[in-house]
Amino acid sequence: MMADWVRSKPWLGLLGNVSAAMATISAFGACMYLGIDFIGINLAAPFLMIGIGIDDTFVMLAAWRRTSIKDSVPQRMATMLSEAAVSITITSVTDMISFFIGIFNPFPSVKIFCIYSSVATLFTFVWHLTFFASCLAISGYCEQSNRHSLVCIKVQPVSKSKHRSCFYRIFCTGGVDPDDMDNPIDNREHGFMVFFRDYFAPLLNNSFIKVIVIFTFLLYLLGAGYGVTQIEEGLERRKVAKSDSYAIEFFDREDDFFREFPYRIQVIVSGEHNYSDPVVQNQIEQLAQKFENTSYISGSLYTESWLRSFIQYAKQNEDYLNISINTEDKFIAALKELWIYPTNSFSLDVKLNAAGDRIEAMRFMIQAVNISGTEHEKEMVQALRQICDESPLNVSVFHPYFIFFDQFELVKPMSIQNMVMGAAIMMVISFLFIPNPLCSLWVAFSIVSIETGVIGYMALWKVNLDSISMINLIMCIGFSVDFTAHICYAYMSSNAKRPEERVRECLYALGLPIFQGAISTILGMVALLLPNNYLFSVFFKMVFLVVFFGAMHGLFLLPVLLSVFGPGSCTSYDDEKEIKLSTIEKSFPHPYCIPHPQFTLNGATLGNNIKKLPLMTMDSEMGNAKINKGYVDLEKDLGLGTSEENSSESSSNKSNKKNLDDEPLGWRLGSSLEMPQNQYPTPRVLDIFGNDSEKEWQKCKEIFVQNRRRFSDNWDRYDDSQQRLDEQRYRRRYSPPEQRYYRRPLTRSSSHHNLQHPRYVKELRFP
Repeated sequence: MMADWVRSKPWLGLLGNVSAAMATISAFGACMYLGIDFIGINLAAPFLMIGIGIDDTFVMLAAWRRTSIKDSVPQRMATMLSEAAVSITITSVTDMISFFIGIFNPFPSVKIFCIYSSVATLFTFVWHLTFFASCLAISGYCEQSNRHSLVCIKVQPVSKSKHRSCFYRIFCTGGVDPDDMDNPIDNREHGFMVFFRDYFAPLLNNSFIKVIVIFTFLLYLLGAGYGVTQIEEGLERRKVAKSDSYAIEFFDREDDFFREFPYRIQVIVSGEHNYSDPVVQNQIEQLAQKFENTSYISGSLYTESWLRSFIQYAKQNEDYLNISINTEDKFIAALKELWIYPTNSFSLDVKLNAAGDRIEAMRFMIQAVNISGTEHEKEMVQALRQICDESPLNVSVFHPYFIFFDQFELVKPMSIQNMVMGAAIMMVISFLFIPNPLCSLWVAFSIVSIETGVIGYMALWKVNLDSISMINLIMCIGFSVDFTAHICYAYMSSNAKRPEERVRECLYALGLPIFQGAISTILGMVALLLPNNYLFSVFFKMVFLVVFFGAMHGLFLLPVLLSVFGPGSCTSYDDEKEIKLSTIEKSFPHPYCIPHPQFTLNGATLGNNIKKLPLMTMDSEMGNAKINKGYVDLEKDLGLGTSEENSSESSSNKSNKKNLDDEPLGWRLGSSLEMPQNQYPTPRVLDIFGNDSEKEWQKCKEIFVQNRRRFSDNWDRYDDSQQRLDEQRYRRRYSPPEQRYYRRPLTRSSSHHNLQHPRYVKELRFP
């Protein structure tokens, strides 16, 4: 919102959210149409897409505000997209690739979430460049016709509404006067954008503040490093349940009273074996003893093995019951009769084939002990599986919680792999869009710094490294590029030479969008706290960390680093030669050439930096003006000698030529050009760049504004006819005192920089 009710865009803020929501619905529909499973964790993706979409919305609106109000809507749209589309493309591509990296994750839940999120990011990018850009164009036409941003009725600008009521001036004024678009009363800049340029940027350019920012960043890294050493792995079972579920109380009591013997683990032996063979019996017994000898499994007292018990029972009662288990048929018959009848506890531990004459699978139970944390659980699973791999039998171990223990084993290496791969890819992408190695290096450094901060401070915020947090770390790779890429691109796009001026311009262009995007993303994620669920709370915490750290890097650290170690930081510049105008501060420079310079005869001085200038003199006999065929090329010679490359130049002319090379735009006034006294009188030469005329025009404009204010104050004292006459009289553009025929160009020509263009300079040569 702005104080200007015409240029404010409240509906576009809402339509930005609508665009992100429609893109998410389209993406989810496309994924479901392709047969991709939908899981509950996908419900967090719409909130992420709203954050991404609203960030793109603010970037496009900021670029629109920097366009010239004198241009048509198509021209303003072209200018806006030429600036904003690159930044939006960088952030969208990095977000999509960060999610694409997660598709190759071995965890199905992570893979499914990354598929949905990557497709949703692509759809958000397309919808914003089509649907939202169209809405912005419609809003531009409303602004061009001076319509209210809320109710779309035509209103008057501030300069024409002094006679209206106070309520009207506060709630119904805005836009510019079409007859005087340069009126400073109507052309007020956005207050927050001016704050970032005129107050915040000079503060960051202060050397003392730079030291404070870098010192604070070092403290931030120390805290993040300490947090990395304190990180814990694992996903507690109680965190998976709802906060009000009875399962949490069950898990808590189980940990309090039954933690000494926590897990009853099944050992499965599959494959048809002859269990009457003593060799097979010995292999299974040795396998059980190896399990019992590990530090995480109790002794034989707590082992339940049907084979061990059955063989012992058969040997003790062989004579009494006349039992023989020497052959497979007798072994199976005795087993069915004495041991695996339906009411026996071992009946479910033996699986016979369809014919019922061979055992195709069996199991026995072992008891875990001395498990006190996630690290012990991970080590126990690794030890048990190693024993299974060394056995000649087809053996596996199982417990319902092993699905969590497997995550503990893979989360850490997969997280490191994804972050390293993502940082490398992000650096390549940033170099493609910002082809400066130093800026790409700072972007990569910011990614590593933000990721380190997220990992460290999430540990201090009691968030463990698990599959849920790994999803967020993958997502954070893309989010960490957003703000830093915006700042680096704006810094490199600036036409200013001094790093301090570049900082001012990039903060003026993107300081407000970054601030708005960070606040809106965090507020959009607050809704995830309503379910009071661990999964969604982890999403909020990690998105908050990455957005907060990304905004701090983009607004504070990166401008300081670019001004100190960035492009142009090692070059010294004179204050006189500092460029005051750039494409970010103003859409187009003032027209320094006038349309028909050959008609201007008097009152101008010749600039020493004019290139290929026709010399204009007064005929001494006729008293009329004429153009002498003199042609000066300052690229070769500004003195009295020849214009050849090997000619000698005076020291003053060499100095003038040096000033021309040093001056970025080459538009400075100098001393007049000397002509031979025996041929022509002292010439009066055209002020082709309009420097003197521009100064006179500014003075006349100030007089015009003052007169118009007097006219507005006495509006009610005149009748309608007198008002029209006075308005026509005071709206007349005054010419400079010495050039009454001069008129300032109303529009910017596409060729006003080209001094060889026939519209401005007629090429003449020496006789």
